[in-house]
Amino acid sequence: MALPTTRVLAVLDLLQAHGRMSGPELARRVGVDGRTLRRYIAMLEELGIPITAERGRYGAYLLVAGFKLPPMMFTNDEAVALSVGMTAARGLGLADAAPAVASAQAKLARVMPAGLQRRVRAIAETVRIDLRHTPRAPDSNAALMALTEAAQARQRVHLRYVTAEGAASARDFDPYGLAWYAGAWYAVGWCHLRRGLRSFRLDRVQGVAALPRHFRRPDDFDALEQLLRGIASAPRRHAIEVLLRTDLERARNAFSLGFGLLEPAAGGVLLRSSADDLAWFARQLAALPFDFAIRKPARLRRELAKCARRLQALAAADGG
Repeated sequence: MALPTTRVLAVLDLLQAHGRMSGPELARRVGVDGRTLRRYIAMLEELGIPITAERGRYGAYLLVAGFKLPPMMFTNDEAVALSVGMTAARGLGLADAAPAVASAQAKLARVMPAGLQRRVRAIAETVRIDLRHTPRAPDSNAALMALTEAAQARQRVHLRYVTAEGAASARDFDPYGLAWYAGAWYAVGWCHLRRGLRSFRLDRVQGVAALPRHFRRPDDFDALEQLLRGIASAPRRHAIEVLLRTDLERARNAFSLGFGLLEPAAGGVLLRSSADDLAWFARQLAALPFDFAIRKPARLRRELAKCARRLQALAAADGG
């Protein structure tokens, strides 16, 4: 059975092809009754398609004279989503994003009804999204396109990569997915050199070559979640354990996945993390809306005490 959306578009196609058709003929061609046809006509009018209905025994439906269907049509919500998405794309670390976005917005405006054009133009001219990022290497676009295509096709690639310290390496890699986080694009998947899940920043990728091998991606794999878990569990100078006196939902609302790993525990939720700067970590804990107990390291307790004394001194000075 054809979907309602398919039949609605069939009504529009018939009106474009024939110019004028009676209600019974349209209903017969589409395979619906008269009442359903009238509902489909109303749906098309809501999409901005100008349809005239002639009453009487020989009445018919026809498109307004001179109307030509553009190659693409969007509802109000779709137009808003597209425009906001293109505005956000300017900050996603792609070297050619700004001119490409401007060109795409201009093309969309040409095929939209006047009302939607105004909405899209309003968003483009008034909305700004802060997605600050570090400068991207010139070939980030090429790496993004190559790895997204490989991930979609589930095709293994040979990856040439340079670390932040400048060490070059090469490996076969199964790209399960890609994610944008903290100003950078990452490819996440199975590294055959390290025989485990790894993530690679795209601005450090020097080359991507498709291999004649395919892989099977784990079911329900979430590239961003895996990336954040990898960041949270990365070894740093100080291993940290904090018992949070709250439930798991509130704990997740207080911390991002990249901050640490959360697991239910007796008396609350256990936060496992690591940090190079314990003073910074203490300040994050001081802002929590619930109680907690630091299990380790002891130095974190001292840093938290310093933070508390500083806040007390500021409060006393402000009160005086």
